Amino acid sequence: MTDLSVSLGKLQLAFPTLMASGCYGSGEEYASFIDLSQVGGIVLKSVTRWPRLGNATPRLVPTPSGMLNAIGLQNPGIDWYLEHEVRKFADRPCAIIGSVAGFSVDDYGYITERLARRKEIAAIEVNISCPNVASEGETFACDPQLTKKVVELTRSVTDKPLIVKLSPNVTDIAAIAVQAQDAGADALAVINTVRAMSIDVDAWRPRLGNIAGGLSGAAIRPIALLAVYEVARAVRIPIVGQGGIETPNDALEFFLAGATAISIGTANFTDPRAPLRIVEGVRDYLQQRNLKSLKEITGKANVGFSNAHQYEGDEG
Repeated sequence: MTDLSVSLGKLQLAFPTLMASGCYGSGEEYASFIDLSQVGGIVLKSVTRWPRLGNATPRLVPTPSGMLNAIGLQNPGIDWYLEHEVRKFADRPCAIIGSVAGFSVDDYGYITERLARRKEIAAIEVNISCPNVASEGETFACDPQLTKKVVELTRSVTDKPLIVKLSPNVTDIAAIAVQAQDAGADALAVINTVRAMSIDVDAWRPRLGNIAGGLSGAAIRPIALLAVYEVARAVRIPIVGQGGIETPNDALEFFLAGATAISIGTANFTDPRAPLRIVEGVRDYLQQRNLKSLKEITGKANVGFSNAHQYEGDEG
């Protein structure tokens, strides 16, 4: 029997597939297309302390092999979210991971503490790709010390697993990863979207209402893969590889680079059954090689991958 289960700290997943934040709702929207018990977990849309209307429209623009988005963290705020939304997640047959975003270090601690109290939430994704208003708008994920402060505070308010989502828009992502690990992260999500833009040559203006946005989809897969490879050489906690994963081979590349699990985002918009196809393909790959679990291939293409990293998840 091929074992596709994985561990992200104390979070046990039956399958190595997470559905990326903002790309899967709460799972309800996809339940008629896919058996949710066949995915590892769903990362919910990021929530902030106060309600946000989001950015000006247009917010989505298709690009070659990808998609630009500039949603602007639209959400009802943590108070409304806890009162009206979270209870709906109790009947999901997979792990439900809350996602928090903030504009100050205190925001992250406040939202994490309140969201993590709920039994429906198995773990917290800490989305640090937000501007810190107290530091001239510098993005938390682009500064090792800001990353450290956010993770230390969120770690202090909950013992539930923390998955810190890293930005690719940095000079040295491995340095940020080490700070997040040392501050108490249980796992790292690598990567978030890549900053990009598109211009309408007829209207002579940017196609996004926010001018710039985040590029996702197959176009960023090589960038994400390199980031996973580099981070896996620097840390010993599990990595969730994400960025343009659409096929079983895509997923296998991330596992071989050092990812323990993967997250599927943009692919869900074009094929709701992509998570099932990917799991089936990975299982076939392992069975054809008489391999019993994903651990047997994790990091095998990464010369600097540490064996300690490979088994870290089992120790939690």
